[in-house]
Amino acid sequence: MATLKNTLSLILMMLALPSVAEPLADFVNAARSQVGTTVRYDPTYYTLAYPNGDIPVEGGVCTDVVIRALRASHNMDLQKLVHEDMQHAFKQYPKNWGLKNTDKNIDHRRVLNLQTYFKRKSYELPISSKPEDYQAGDVVTVLLPANLPHIMIVSDKSAPTSNTPLIIHNIGDGTQEEDRLFEFKITGHYRIK
Repeated sequence: MATLKNTLSLILMMLALPSVAEPLADFVNAARSQVGTTVRYDPTYYTLAYPNGDIPVEGGVCTDVVIRALRASHNMDLQKLVHEDMQHAFKQYPKNWGLKNTDKNIDHRRVLNLQTYFKRKSYELPISSKPEDYQAGDVVTVLLPANLPHIMIVSDKSAPTSNTPLIIHNIGDGTQEEDRLFEFKITGHYRIK
């Protein structure tokens, strides 16, 4: 009788605990909530508040989708996190923009910097061509034509014909949820812990 009681108590406690998948679902839902809200692509350089700075929500670039979703779902401020990490390890970050110092207004809005930050935090996973290797909430970077880096979030929805996960991103028309995971060369695969 005591064993049955203990087992039932354990089951009830487990049911009350948040699911491990819950934060990932929150991340995907936070990204999806930008569809219809972020309606244009806006690569303009802005002077941002710090920390938790953001550009006007109606616009943004691919990185802004990730920044906003992580801030809303995980309370992670990539502006502050990337800025602080770059201050400590500036030599580890790309120098594509000719910067001699960090810039808290733009550093976190650059795909290559996010890739470096995610690698440094051990979020990196192997790149794969198999749809089943990509879970909802994974972050994927790709290379667009003209060697333009791009970043997107794997959705919890799949394409009906191929079972390939959809992705949530802003590639030019505001935040969209689309079947484009394997359309471009994948350069990075990350899972935020």
